[in-house]
Amino acid sequence: MTLKPDYDVIVAGAGHNGLTTAAYLARAGLQVLVVEKNDWIGGAAVSRELHPGWTYSNCSYVCSLLRREIVRDLDLPKYGLQVIPYEGGASFTRDGNYFAYYSDHDALRREMARYSPRDADAYQRYSQAIMRQCRFIRPFLLRDAPDPASLRPRDLGEMAYLVKKAHGLGARELGETLRFWTMSIGDFLNEHFENDLIKAHLAGSGIIGTGLGVYSPGTAYVLLHHYMGDIDGGIGAWGFARGGMGAISAALAASFETHGGTIHTGAGVAEILTQNGRVTGVALEDGKVFNAPVVASNMDIKRTILRHVDRDVLPEDYVRAVDRFKIRGSSAKLNIALDSLPQFPAAPDHASFLRGDMHTSESLPELERAYDDWKIGRWSEKPYIDMLIPSQIDPTMAPPGSHMMTVFVQYAPYDLAVGGTRSGENWDEAQRKAMAETVVNQIEIACPDIRNHILHMEVRSPAELEREVGLTEGNIFQGELTFDQLFFNRPIPGYSDYSTPLKGLYICGSSAHPGGGVMGAPGANAARNILRRETRAGRMKGYAA
Repeated sequence: MTLKPDYDVIVAGAGHNGLTTAAYLARAGLQVLVVEKNDWIGGAAVSRELHPGWTYSNCSYVCSLLRREIVRDLDLPKYGLQVIPYEGGASFTRDGNYFAYYSDHDALRREMARYSPRDADAYQRYSQAIMRQCRFIRPFLLRDAPDPASLRPRDLGEMAYLVKKAHGLGARELGETLRFWTMSIGDFLNEHFENDLIKAHLAGSGIIGTGLGVYSPGTAYVLLHHYMGDIDGGIGAWGFARGGMGAISAALAASFETHGGTIHTGAGVAEILTQNGRVTGVALEDGKVFNAPVVASNMDIKRTILRHVDRDVLPEDYVRAVDRFKIRGSSAKLNIALDSLPQFPAAPDHASFLRGDMHTSESLPELERAYDDWKIGRWSEKPYIDMLIPSQIDPTMAPPGSHMMTVFVQYAPYDLAVGGTRSGENWDEAQRKAMAETVVNQIEIACPDIRNHILHMEVRSPAELEREVGLTEGNIFQGELTFDQLFFNRPIPGYSDYSTPLKGLYICGSSAHPGGGVMGAPGANAARNILRRETRAGRMKGYAA
């Protein structure tokens, strides 16, 4: 007997990709339920007041990758989304100097020439190489990754599109593209620049959120992944969502609910229910059961399959492949309430780059040593930090005259080595405080008086990111962005179309193509595939009949 469904689709997890999937499906006229384990929505794209008067973007913290097509389709500005670009950034040195990265091309060239006239000339070639890669990859973000072993017409069509785009590059540029995707960011930068500080500043985007070092193959692509977004048409530009990153999730939720969607918070999925080889709904941790012929999981692939699905209903080789999928925690996060703006003595007064991302690493070898610490299970002695003070641009983040600082930290291991053991359970309050002390020491390179301004500090290790947000090992991309886990290999070869071997179960989070970041593309692509496959099969509208 077929169960009468409560909904056409249930989305597990109210992260930004889950909300994107839900919003598209609701706009198509389907009855959609989103279930979320926390009492708030947003997953890693969230704004929370954890100190009275201060709003923290306490996981993801800057916006660029969110696809403009999604913003337009779902009318997100109508629901309050406003993204404010920020201007450049800087790397500060221990001897009291700095390198400023300006958004203005001529100003940046002059700044580079201050360190190396040769690098000022090389930057044009470097930026052109990056933009060529961006132009090639961007059209694939909202397209399916074809299965090269499939003879299905859609896969053949997508393969033909890929071959056409690759052929259009020409033999030389195609070779450079394949080389770029498999090389390290360190090698790529060494080919273009000579100054250590310039290379260190640019290298950060190649390692953020990744269990790899600057000399690890594949990190050049990670840099590209951070460059392929845009703000107001400015390719590679970054900005702050007014009100914090939760404004993105709030706009998505409002768009979803306007079209009849329902959000159930405070209880996560305990089990994805199945019968005769297909999903029938979900059982929640609070005991509630909801029925639907389709479940789209915004959780990562490992959490979805290994924790919430009965393994007996899945092929053994598929489960093994999921178990091999690389999700490694390498990042931590500090959110700091400041009573006023700290001093940056190396910088000119009111320097525009202070309103951007600031760093304190001085060379590629220093960054590689930070990675070496992570490999043996400890946080970096001299970590790479990505530090911003968004309240300079968005005054809603803090009370008048006060500020909010967000600090992304690389590297911090999930499996922390303590007393001869390596485990995520080793992250206790004492370890978090000790790591935070190391990070604040790095911040002092840029602003020596930072400790005098701290009113409150939230410290999040990879263990907190896993426990609170649901990111396995705290990996912000829901899986490494290495060449073996991209395109038709993401997440599992043969299942790049967001499906699984269990009929009616789809993956809509960042474990799927095209990967992590607050992009929305996996969610939009999953919705498109669900609509095409499930409505055509008649398993949603009219299902009960």
